[in-house]
Formats: sequence, structure tokens, C-alpha cells
Amino acid sequence: MKAYTFPSENILSYNFTGKFEAPNPEWTHLTRELFDYEFIVVTKGILYIADEHQKYTVHEGEYLLMEPTKKQYGYRGSNCAFYWLHFGCNQGKNNIAAAFTKEYPPKESDKRHLIIPQQGKLTTPDRIIVLLKTLQDSVRRYHNPITNNCLTTAAVCEAYNQMNPTPESEIKKSGEQLYHDIVDYISYHICENLKVSNIADYFGYNEKYLTTFFNKMAGMPLKKYLVQELMARAAAQLSDTNISVSQIAYSLGFHDPHNFSNAFKKAMGMSPTEYRNSYSKRMLFHE
Repeated sequence: MKAYTFPSENILSYNFTGKFEAPNPEWTHLTRELFDYEFIVVTKGILYIADEHQKYTVHEGEYLLMEPTKKQYGYRGSNCAFYWLHFGCNQGKNNIAAAFTKEYPPKESDKRHLIIPQQGKLTTPDRIIVLLKTLQDSVRRYHNPITNNCLTTAAVCEAYNQMNPTPESEIKKSGEQLYHDIVDYISYHICENLKVSNIADYFGYNEKYLTTFFNKMAGMPLKKYLVQELMARAAAQLSDTNISVSQIAYSLGFHDPHNFSNAFKKAMGMSPTEYRNSYSKRMLFHE
């Protein structure tokens, strides 16, 4: 698999960003020359896009990193929505990365570079969506190149971290399979008013034992992790959609929007409406 290599000591340079929503199911990406890198995160549907070398199919929750190319185009109708980010890498001729590797993952650990595969499935796309939304808000609110460059780098680094988890050989904890199974279960069922007792029953463990075990593995209580994941979902919906606060509350398993608002404010330090207004300057495109 092809992967791009960016020096870790360099801050990436922001060029353009936005969110795109296809105006109709027959929409296809325009044909153009791509002068910089484009980082795409699909949030709905499937994107069918190509360059002069190959065709790509990018599903919801996946990303694609495209290098500068003489021809970027859509090869079939794409009923989708995605965030996009154009950036340079501040090195090499015309801001092109000095090198890339055809083998991923690399055989040896390399702490000096961000090695990111060209395409991949994100483990927590909401984290990158929030970063890209923060970047868009910064572009409109502050007009500060340094801030925009740092946020661009943070978004790409988040993709790097999600695609380069800590190697198994570096983790010295026992019971790791159970820990990851619990995390995966929470990810799939977080919107079902999930409780610690539900998780304990599902995995067949005593609730107290499971809580102690998770705290040892994650460094935080299981109940706190549940709240953290639930509020992360809420924050992503508040910043990425126009769905009402009440609808978001119900979609996350809250029976009372007021309880949701109180829980969100306690976790995030501001009400859902205040949070949404803080990141209101989304850059939305339909063409």
C-alpha cells in the first residue's frame, strides 16, 4: 500500500478547507489539476474519485490523501458528503513530500516522520471532523496563518495516530483483548443509553471487577469513559449538522433534552447551544 512520508518537525501549510454536500445523486467530482495535497474525510455515502494513476472508492468513515496530480476527477455519480482540506508540506520542490513508501506499515518504527497510508478506515472519524470544523471556524474567525497551519497539522496527525496505533509489542498490559472488545462494544452501542451494568452483563463479568479492570487499562473509570464517548458524539453532531439539540439528545439515548443539556454542560463546560455557536462558521459547499 502506498503511504506518504512527512517530516514530523515540519508544520504543514494550510491552503483551503470546507465541507461538501452533493446537490444530487448524480453529482460527479469536477475534473481539474491538483496543485497541492488534498485530505478528504467522507461523512456520508460513497465518493468515487480518481487521479491520473488510479480510481478510488471512499466510503463513509474513510479518508483519502491525494498528492498533487495533473488530473483529478470523478468517475461516477457520488451521492455523498465529505470534509476536504488542501495543504502543502513546506519542503521539496513545489511543496511536494520528499519521499513516499510503497510498503505500509514500515518494517521499522520511524519517529522522525508521519507515515500515512494513502487511504484508510478511521477508528474515530468524529475526532478528525471536530478538528476540521475547528479549522474552518478559525479560518473565518481569526484569519491567523499560524493557527490555521497548526490546526491543519493537528488534523493530519490525528489521521496518523489512528492509522498507527501503539504496536502490540510496546504494550505490557495483560487482558488487552478484553479491553479492546469493551471499547468496540461501547463504540457500537454508545447511543443506546449504555450503562456499566449492561457492559458487565454482556461480557459476563462482575460490575466491580470490570470497572477496576477498565480503569487499570485505560487510566480512567469506565463510567467516565462512557460519558466522554457520548459527549464526543454529541459534540460532533452539534458542530457538523443542523439537527436540533432535542433530536441529538434523543438520538443519543436521552429521554429528556434537559438532562442531555445538563450532562453536556457538565462535561464540556458550556451548553449544547453555546458549543454549536462557538463552531458556527462552517464552510459548506454544494458545487
